[in-house]
Amino acid sequence: MTKRVIFQDKKKPGRTITADPPDSPSSVGWTHAKRMVLATENDPFVLDSGATIAPLEVEYETYGVLNEKKDNAIFIPHALTGDAHIAGWDADASPEYRPWRLRYPGWWDAVVGPGKPFDTNRFFVIGMNVAGSCYGSTGPSSINPATGKPYGLSFPFITVGDWVRMEATLMDKLGIEKLYAVCGGSLGGQQALEWALAYPKRVQKCIVLAASPVLSAQGLAFNAVARQTIMHDANFNNGNYYNGVHPDMGLAAARMLAHITYLSGKGMDVKFGRRRQRDFYETHTFDVEFAVESYLEHQGETFVERFDANSYLYMTRAQDYFDSAEKWGGGDLRKALKRIKSEMMVVSFSSDWLYPPEASEDFVRALLHNRIPVTYMQLETSYGHDAFLVEEQAVGKLLRAFLKDASSLRQVKR
Repeated sequence: MTKRVIFQDKKKPGRTITADPPDSPSSVGWTHAKRMVLATENDPFVLDSGATIAPLEVEYETYGVLNEKKDNAIFIPHALTGDAHIAGWDADASPEYRPWRLRYPGWWDAVVGPGKPFDTNRFFVIGMNVAGSCYGSTGPSSINPATGKPYGLSFPFITVGDWVRMEATLMDKLGIEKLYAVCGGSLGGQQALEWALAYPKRVQKCIVLAASPVLSAQGLAFNAVARQTIMHDANFNNGNYYNGVHPDMGLAAARMLAHITYLSGKGMDVKFGRRRQRDFYETHTFDVEFAVESYLEHQGETFVERFDANSYLYMTRAQDYFDSAEKWGGGDLRKALKRIKSEMMVVSFSSDWLYPPEASEDFVRALLHNRIPVTYMQLETSYGHDAFLVEEQAVGKLLRAFLKDASSLRQVKR
């Protein structure tokens, strides 16, 4: 896949961002976000907790054309801090409105577009921003109609199951009864799996990348520390910071911590090693000294420009709550997975220690125990958890082959 260099990162001399320009035949081009109200005050959306949200509005994008049979739709849920803007270039971005989109295409532009693995000449691709986030769907920064002020921490707790039911409601309103495929990585992979469990007759192919049926205790621990850094920021104000100074330092630190879990030790050694930004023996300060410190600082600084601290709390907690075995099998994963009727593909990455290959292998064994057709691949990489986004060619080949294969069109009898 040929791409052109279109952006030189001024904060990182020598670093380039590559992507298809909007006029490229391989790009979905300029995109516009769409919005839909899924629930109203007269018909509120009921969450797993029993709480309700009303009104409930979601932002979504679509690429390609839905065919007459409406059987070519693919849904791609986003990861923790992603959004509905999967591919192409945001035509509505401006210096005041989501300015980072002026420099970057959609987060998975490498695999979505004409002729790409998610070929928009063939498929109708849908992305939706989940509730609780801060990219157009109802979340903590939205106005609570009961108070006329932002929800803040009065926003109800939300789960992956809630998101998937919202996504299914969107599909209903779009007239899509069955998805040809649902595909996600990380927290998006949890949503993909939940789709196969909650709506077994509505998903033909399910692709789970860098994710497993439950987050490990280590993952829970990192999320807990990240939330503490936000809530202990002097400007957090119990989540009521929208009319004042935001808890940027806490959110930046949370992002720095999380970003370490997205990489691998080997990858960090290769990329940064112990290179210094300045001569330590001359400065003797606690300022940024090493290249890896500079990288993490940059990640934190750019993150606070585009994400909401309260949303980060809610999103990570939803990731914590996800447990397929507990929800669908009373703690027994094999029992839970009996519900699945989809053809499955599971991809793990050798250096991913947030969702390690061992967890994916346990998942696959439970699928095989139930004689569920599954394709499993572990990709060798030094990029860690982020590999599902970075290893574009390797992942793209797997996606293309799995989506092209017509074997899942047959009725699988079990």
